[in-house]
Amino acid sequence: MPIGSNFDAFLSEENCLEEVEAAALKRVLAWKIQQAMNDNGLNKTTLAKKMHTSRPSVDRLLDPTNTSISLKTVVKAAKACNMQVTLDISTA
Repeated sequence: MPIGSNFDAFLSEENCLEEVEAAALKRVLAWKIQQAMNDNGLNKTTLAKKMHTSRPSVDRLLDPTNTSISLKTVVKAAKACNMQVTLDISTA
């Protein structure tokens, strides 16, 4: 790799940039939901009830390594934690 290349370029060359970005986003999402749960005094069971879903679904949401969650689940969790979801997609 030439001097001056960045880490994103390296990950792209290794064909894992999207996977790494998704994992990083999920870690932040799981952390933010957990913080909101703490701020609102919610445990996993209570959050699941407020979301009208199962406890295992909440476990998947809070698992920082599980990137297979739906936007619907994220929105429901945010609403249950008195938050809202905003999405910003921009050019690279």
